Amino acid sequence: MPGRDWNMDSAGRNSTRHTTAARLSAILGVTALLAGCATQPAGEPAPVPTGTGTPTATAEPLALPSGDPVVIATGLTSPWSIARLASGSTLVSERDTALVKEITADGSVRVVGEVAGVVPGGEGGLLGLAVLGAESAGDGTSPSTRSGAGLWLYAYFTGADDNRIVRMPLGGEPGAYAIGAAEPILTGITKAGNHNGGRIAFGPDGMLYATTGDASVRDAAQDPDSLNGKVLRMTPAGAAPDDNPFTGTLVYSLGHRNPQGIAWDDSGQLWAAEFGQDTWDELNAIEAEANYGWPVVEGVASDPAFTNPVAQWGTDDASPSGLAFTRGAFYLAALKGQRLWSVTTADGVATQPWFEGVYGRIRDVTPGPDGTLWMLTSNTDGRGSVQEGDDKLIEVPLGTVAPG
Repeated sequence: MPGRDWNMDSAGRNSTRHTTAARLSAILGVTALLAGCATQPAGEPAPVPTGTGTPTATAEPLALPSGDPVVIATGLTSPWSIARLASGSTLVSERDTALVKEITADGSVRVVGEVAGVVPGGEGGLLGLAVLGAESAGDGTSPSTRSGAGLWLYAYFTGADDNRIVRMPLGGEPGAYAIGAAEPILTGITKAGNHNGGRIAFGPDGMLYATTGDASVRDAAQDPDSLNGKVLRMTPAGAAPDDNPFTGTLVYSLGHRNPQGIAWDDSGQLWAAEFGQDTWDELNAIEAEANYGWPVVEGVASDPAFTNPVAQWGTDDASPSGLAFTRGAFYLAALKGQRLWSVTTADGVATQPWFEGVYGRIRDVTPGPDGTLWMLTSNTDGRGSVQEGDDKLIEVPLGTVAPG
């Protein structure tokens, strides 16, 4: 069926799932349970976290959107992923052009390079970005890597025959970054016109995590020998770590339909946002070896064979792509829902929408500078209504919420 982040109407949805009332009752139950041209870098860079910092038991004071957002950059075409650099520049992937663009600290936009081998089509193209370097800013709410020698830009993309992950040396300086030749580190992820997954990020353990969709082959999500419908975990060179839950494979968790957002909270827990089919989109706490149920279940089912989501939304309200955690809250970018969702889990699970319909479809979010949040719109990808200046990178101020 068409990709579920398409603007489908409710008449096109499958009505064979549980009723809304039953599912709402189930989510309340689970909530209660969970409340308690560059030169090649010299040598292999040391694995360092770029997705988050060292886990800590001390939570940040909660902060939520406060004040007026500010447009940082405009004129992007089908942007998909944000990768901030400690130099002050930011890299953005464009799905349909296969270009990596640099947004400098003053908001200027320039082309860094085109990623070779990308074959855009449907939901496929140049998708997730991540940066790895020999030095790291290290805390996940500040830029992920320092400028200088030994930087690698990782990209997840759809090629002629598959989805794959490559890495490219990243050289230069702010306003003049360039990428070198791509080196594949993982190939053979089944591609399709939809459900390609595509988010990548380095975790607090220095490993690279990737989300993969089922490529519309539903049973692949339950097949431990398939790379599709999974959260994958690998070394920076693409090998299976010795401590992966399924020996000798990259599979970290299974039973996913089309996960596209991953983030770690301040305790080091991994989370993922996932497109449902007709009924429920999900936010999941990801555990090694856990099975999240697709295609047997969608949303909360309380089946002991599967792990329930921590939060769920009707598919008209979300279509979640990017996910970020900063200052005590998760932020989920909603495409069809055309809003930003905040999710807090400290005292039960609470969700709140922001900017509904203001900026159109929102594709990605990431912690910004000085305690802000950055979000990326997605209105030029053929599925949105293009607004003036689209697509945009937008800075959202966050303000501390008083206890009680």
